[in-house]
Amino acid sequence: MHRSGFVNIIGNPNTGKSTLMNALVGERLSIITSKAQTTRHRIMGVVSGADFQIVYSDTPGILKPNYRLQESMMRFVGGAMRDADVILYVTDVVEQSGRSREFVEKINLSGIPTIVVINKIDLTNEERLGELVSLWRERMPSAEVAPTSATERFNIGGLFDLILARLPEGEAYYPKDTLTDKNMRFFASEIIREKILLNYDKEIPYSVEIAVEEYSEEPTIDRITATIYVARESQKGIVIGHKGAMLKRVGTAARIELEQFLGKKVFLQLHVKVNDNWRDNIRQLKRFGYEE
Repeated sequence: MHRSGFVNIIGNPNTGKSTLMNALVGERLSIITSKAQTTRHRIMGVVSGADFQIVYSDTPGILKPNYRLQESMMRFVGGAMRDADVILYVTDVVEQSGRSREFVEKINLSGIPTIVVINKIDLTNEERLGELVSLWRERMPSAEVAPTSATERFNIGGLFDLILARLPEGEAYYPKDTLTDKNMRFFASEIIREKILLNYDKEIPYSVEIAVEEYSEEPTIDRITATIYVARESQKGIVIGHKGAMLKRVGTAARIELEQFLGKKVFLQLHVKVNDNWRDNIRQLKRFGYEE
């Protein structure tokens, strides 16, 4: 018997969804920072075995949209609910349980097999964890509840077994050597964006988008040219920094990460341009892959 299906990861920001996705796939596909809205796209990671194939999908964190970019992000979440064979609803030990009541009700009514993942259990005690398990069993009575710690890799194996048992029978969707549906240009842009999330505060990380203009693969080195787009002229100078110091810091960190990711040398060139109010511009959102 061969099992195959789509396992879609849904939850609020900062619950560790992306860390969980990476732990389940065994590869670093989703960027991880402590800031909300880190994941903007729907990112797939494929795990194949002799008698199964699991297509994991990490979606943006659930939020109330304030502009078109966030509306597009929430459409990724809606799509993930529609085509899921199994839903992983990720919460954690500190999240306010009522934040996404509407999505919880949608999942309850969907009839899709669901596992509530209580993440970050290394940050709580047994008594509090027991209370959370009871709370989520009450809120989602048809779901299985799985306490985990993605960072400590606690109960990842147990969670995998729960997922596998709920997958339908079927043939694989992708060749067995497929890891993800994204190309290297996408991962290069995500790694650069992650370094911006880590190095800037306030509005800057949420006003930035990355476009990889050139990607040349050579036997011993990959040459990448990318543009960092900001939403306002005032943000350009902040991203570049005094005498280019901040841009250099981001570029160096991204290059090191890319070299580790690719296992080869990387030449990375970054530019900064202003793209006025791109987060509310349908044409620009299409260019960046957020609109159909």
